[in-house]
Amino acid sequence: MNWDRLQLKPRIISAIQRAHLKSVREVLVVSEPDLQKMTGLSRPDVQELLHAAATACRTHQPITALQLQRGECRRLESGLRLGTGCPVLDQLLRGGLPVGGVVELAGESGAGKTQLGLQLCLSVQYPVEHGGLSAGALYVCTEDPFPVRRLQQLISEQTSLRSDVPPSLIGRLRFSDNIYVEHAADLDSLQVCLSRRAALLLAQGRVRLVVVDSVAALFRCEFRPDDWLERNKQLLTISSMVHHLSHEFSAPILCINQVTDVFHQSESSSSSPSSSVSPALGLAWANQVTVRLMMCRLQATVSRGDQSSALRKLEVVFAPHLARGGRVLAVWREGLRGVLDPVLAPFGPDVAQQEKVLPLHLGSV
Repeated sequence: MNWDRLQLKPRIISAIQRAHLKSVREVLVVSEPDLQKMTGLSRPDVQELLHAAATACRTHQPITALQLQRGECRRLESGLRLGTGCPVLDQLLRGGLPVGGVVELAGESGAGKTQLGLQLCLSVQYPVEHGGLSAGALYVCTEDPFPVRRLQQLISEQTSLRSDVPPSLIGRLRFSDNIYVEHAADLDSLQVCLSRRAALLLAQGRVRLVVVDSVAALFRCEFRPDDWLERNKQLLTISSMVHHLSHEFSAPILCINQVTDVFHQSESSSSSPSSSVSPALGLAWANQVTVRLMMCRLQATVSRGDQSSALRKLEVVFAPHLARGGRVLAVWREGLRGVLDPVLAPFGPDVAQQEKVLPLHLGSV
């Protein structure tokens, strides 16, 4: 590292070299008191060093609150959103997923997280006027095989799900050709995938959505409970990568997460208030996501013709632009749809499709 590029005082540069600090990364991961001990510099000198190191790492100029309000930031793109293909969800999310930021979708196994991830992989391919981003998607699997058969079923039923889109337009879209699938068996593979393959596909404009399913699986496999320090370092590395991709290429990043039981009320502050589980990976990860959504199965089923589905509920836990709220959904052959019923009125707006809800004793799951 050529420290002269940071335009620091000669005595600060000499102290850095004596402490054998070779990069700005090594400077930034050390606390201010520790830097004072290592370098022998005064507190003002250490603060100047930290400020210079942080500035050197910055890839974008700072954005003021006034610029955000006026929509002058490129990443906002005039409030551009990726629609879900479901009017009920789009209303809950005020149009869909924001193009700049990391969205976490947490829930128990079988809640429907992967279903929504697949649906977004198809939705992103539609033109902007139909809620898409006119590009493909990268789907990164870390635990289960990619659900090819379910994806093919969703593609064949797009005319049923997207009645708002002309059938001729749906017929011209080659959905399966624009979904890129990667498998990451360990954290090293995931980092290579995000830093190289994902970055290349986004830079070429081939994709505008990245789905990681799931972010917790590799951390649970590779680290023991007493390895929390190394785990958090790796967690922050992955977080930095996905945030960089999202902001650099104005692309939503969806990270699907597992859940863990809640033992104390204080642990559930960043989880759904109506849930007995909390998203995995703790506060270290919770502080890195822009939007947190949670999905759960309800103890009731819904029927429509020859199909029946367990009810699901999608909730907004926190988001800078959304109020807390939830919607009740069902999974059909064509994908996720909102459910409206007098009993479920608090959860479903009038735009939801009317379905017949079976009583709990007839359709418990």
